[in-house]
Amino acid sequence: MTQELWTAVDSYITDLFVQPDIALNVALQTAADAGLPPHNVSPNQGKLLLLLAQIQKVRSILEIGTLGGYSTIWLGRSLPADGYLISLEANPKHAEVARSNIARAGLSDIVEIRLGWALDTLPQIAAEGRTFDLIFIDADKPSNPDYFAWALKLSHRGTLIIADNVVRNGAVIDAASDDPNVQGIRRFNELLAAEARISATEIQTVGSKGYDGFAIAVVTGDI
Repeated sequence: MTQELWTAVDSYITDLFVQPDIALNVALQTAADAGLPPHNVSPNQGKLLLLLAQIQKVRSILEIGTLGGYSTIWLGRSLPADGYLISLEANPKHAEVARSNIARAGLSDIVEIRLGWALDTLPQIAAEGRTFDLIFIDADKPSNPDYFAWALKLSHRGTLIIADNVVRNGAVIDAASDDPNVQGIRRFNELLAAEARISATEIQTVGSKGYDGFAIAVVTGDI
């Protein structure tokens, strides 16, 4: 199996199940033109996020890590008219690009981007008394254990917690890795597995974004 084959299959799936979409395509292009790193989810992964949110009938979403707003648009489209999504972004340039993309997608009324380091803005959100139906973690990996702790605090029974990039091209199995991204994911995985108030698993993924994986968890106990 090669990256070329994975990408070709991704294209086949996308052509079948992801309809051409100007707002999403422009979001990718404007992010690339602005020099943002290509760390967005793939189109079929975006569709997966939308479907999971729709299956859960979510009305409120917290996204940790906005980048150019590509996954934000997918998630925002899952919400009813009275739903809301708060996305946290530390980089002012990324936030500016994302706000433009979200406006172009017609989601400005239900999507709010909060600028600042997530570990600073998460306590502010908690102080507002909010909880969320879905929390998507896709930011700096060394902080994933802290993001998971905050995700639990901002959850309720039934909340869906999803995290991206939990396999790291297979490097996650290397306990001796000196990569802080790998160690952050390993610690996150350990916390996820040990948490009695959730039911969780992880799925390996291959495709146009390479070899990685998603963590998917649902809160089954009282928080």
